[in-house]
Amino acid sequence: MNDYLVKATAYNGKVRAYAITSTETVEEGRRRHDTWATTTAALGRTLTISAMMGAMLKDDNSLTVKVEGGGPIGAIIVDGNAKGEVRGYVVNPHVDFDLNTKGKLDVARAVGTEGTLSIV
Repeated sequence: MNDYLVKATAYNGKVRAYAITSTETVEEGRRRHDTWATTTAALGRTLTISAMMGAMLKDDNSLTVKVEGGGPIGAIIVDGNAKGEVRGYVVNPHVDFDLNTKGKLDVARAVGTEGTLSIV
């Protein structure tokens, strides 16, 4: 894949910055799970942040991110590891809405705004 993650450290190791390009990873998730546009955006954001957080781990450690917002897509569950590998799914991949008032995908409506974010 042509995705990449860049890490930067400054000021004697006290400041860390991460930047990521995850277009191909998100597209692979969309293809494998047949997600619709709004669901793809929600899953893609979770895959991306899980890859970034996984990059902060050492050795063979891993993490699981679970988003349960009470919206129609249900839970989003993503596993990530220190190698930058991620895998995930969304309970209901076939959710899509018209654009919101700002002309953007309405991810908040799909995910919901009442719920929990768990990272293990």
